[in-house]
Amino acid sequence: MSKRFVSFGEIMLRLKNIGSERLLQSPMLEATFGGGEANVAVSLANYGDDASFVTLLPDNDITAACLRELRGLGVDTKNVVYKPGRMGIYYLESGAVQRPSKVIYDRAYSSISLAEAGDVDWDKCFEGACWFHITGITPAISEGACALALEAVKAAKRLGLTVSCDLNYRKNLWKWGKSAGEVMPEIVKYTDIVIANEEDVQKALGISADSAKGAEEGKLDTAVYENLCKQVMSQYPNVSKIAITLRESKSANHNDWSACLYNGKDFILSRKYAITHIVDRVGGGDSFSGGLIHGLNTYDTDKDALEFAVAASCLKHTIPGDYNRVSAKEVEALMRGSGSGRVQR
Repeated sequence: MSKRFVSFGEIMLRLKNIGSERLLQSPMLEATFGGGEANVAVSLANYGDDASFVTLLPDNDITAACLRELRGLGVDTKNVVYKPGRMGIYYLESGAVQRPSKVIYDRAYSSISLAEAGDVDWDKCFEGACWFHITGITPAISEGACALALEAVKAAKRLGLTVSCDLNYRKNLWKWGKSAGEVMPEIVKYTDIVIANEEDVQKALGISADSAKGAEEGKLDTAVYENLCKQVMSQYPNVSKIAITLRESKSANHNDWSACLYNGKDFILSRKYAITHIVDRVGGGDSFSGGLIHGLNTYDTDKDALEFAVAASCLKHTIPGDYNRVSAKEVEALMRGSGSGRVQR
């Protein structure tokens, strides 16, 4: 029997500019769907895993199209809850060269923002599951969504699931009265695997590392990140592993991409990829999370799991849209190959 993975969060309608135009420079936008936890579920389904996505959505034709696409990608949506409200929207203006990408959220009064504790039957959602994934985006949406997220991690731990949490700090979302620093420590108390970047750890958990010097010199001081990982696991002894993504942004089109993982014993640094012509970096962190979850449940070593996650995320940067539409074999080919991009014949 295959392992079953569950993720929970908001999925939105994504409206993007055409090519590298400014928003509405042309009178049209590309309409797709996306959201952190849904993106993780799609990645896992692509790798052949049994992936289920839980959210709250209005009962209308846009929701029907969204769920039809998710099911077509292999994601189980039977535990989606229908609730009055709307589907949230985010507008994406993709950047170029020195002009950064920009995201505008339009998600007030979305069904999930109107959620309350008790809206989801977590015992039913977690039936037969071994893993639960959540991010710091969901508790940032509203007080009710936060209560539901906390209820979810508590239920997952009560039922013996492994819980992973991508801290995913979004400063533009924390508007409902509490800060990430007041909420996320409680979520992390029920978390086994933490995924983050340096800013996430600082803003969500109040733990910082002095990496300014390395950033100014265009390089990363790995000792700083090892210390950061150890601080997190010292403060949260329930955490068994922490993975930190390391993005060195040269421009909107060129990033160096790698990650590190600490398991309480070994500090592991991944291979670094120079991604010189980024197609779409939105969803890059989610593709890392999906790759890491798959890797930790597939490979014998944390090193291989980390390398799979970083390679998966590298490939996501080449694909338009939120979803990482690659197979496990394609990720492994990059993970164990040269990354030259030569035609496969």
